[in-house]
Amino acid sequence: MHILVINPGSTSTKIAVYEDATPVMLRTIRHTVSELSRFDEVTDQYDFRKELVLDELRRMDINYPFEAVIGRGGLAKPVQGGVYEINQQMIDDTRNAIHKHPCDLGCIMAYEIARMIPRCRAFIADPGVVDELSPLARISGSPLMNRICIWHALNQRAIARRFANEIGRRYEDLNLIICHMGGGISVAAHDHGRAVDANNALDGEGPFSPERAGSLPAADLIRLCFSGKYTEKELLKRVSGQAGLIAHLGTNDMKEIEARIAAGDEHARLVVDAMIYHVAKNITAEGAVLCGYIDAILLTGGLARSEYIITRLRDRISFLAPTYCYPGEDEMQALALNALEVLRGRREVRQYV
Repeated sequence: MHILVINPGSTSTKIAVYEDATPVMLRTIRHTVSELSRFDEVTDQYDFRKELVLDELRRMDINYPFEAVIGRGGLAKPVQGGVYEINQQMIDDTRNAIHKHPCDLGCIMAYEIARMIPRCRAFIADPGVVDELSPLARISGSPLMNRICIWHALNQRAIARRFANEIGRRYEDLNLIICHMGGGISVAAHDHGRAVDANNALDGEGPFSPERAGSLPAADLIRLCFSGKYTEKELLKRVSGQAGLIAHLGTNDMKEIEARIAAGDEHARLVVDAMIYHVAKNITAEGAVLCGYIDAILLTGGLARSEYIITRLRDRISFLAPTYCYPGEDEMQALALNALEVLRGRREVRQYV
């Protein structure tokens, strides 16, 4: 089975080719801020990113008759976890969704590229809008708005299953707190295979991150909205995209920031230490969700490569449960294996409606 995997992120598009479960090509196409700044909306980047993907496949002389193309799922609407066959309804909902993120392009590109290949199927798996919240988690302090979760469901599930396999247990038998730290930071409580609590890591809840503002003082935010200083679009950017470390320090590059800290930049140290503080606070809060019955805390994502961050985070959370670190993410393999299981008839594919 030949499978093409497409995973767009904020500043990159990752692609991979798998023969069954074996990767034969892995590439990360980087996108500069200036390249992406010419697009008003995320979906406007579609043609630009699609051509880069096709160019890379041509450059590597890859012209397999793929059996499947699987993309990182978009933010169309809340769904159950699992593998979904992409259809036109999913594409329409993705293009018209309230929440926008580059992951939306993974769904659209997988669908359009699969249509170019005879008998090729298009899938997504465990998109960021997987919703398994408990009824208690949905209630906010205002009946005008419920809590929603937009989180790194794909990688968190992949890391959870990897950890369970390593200790000879089933994911469905464990209580885990998992924190994915990338451009956004999501923290979720996994109760025997269900993420019963998770934050909206895209645009408004949880710790601040390299690109997100996280939770903000509500009244101050409302006053800022009516101050006349910013348009709605500008304020949304200051919540997601141009917030967090970028807003405070002018960059989301942790290597650059750590170099500044090592050179004596105390303001950079203060901001990063504050981010770590708020991440730790959110992780420990999930301990209450699980009533203190926690088998492990798993730390993952790109920021988990930072010894500076992981060391200080462990100092604050290790009292709660054994803590394990899985730097980077397992998303490409997770996507490929999800598609392979469907193609082999070992996993049910869900229909999006």
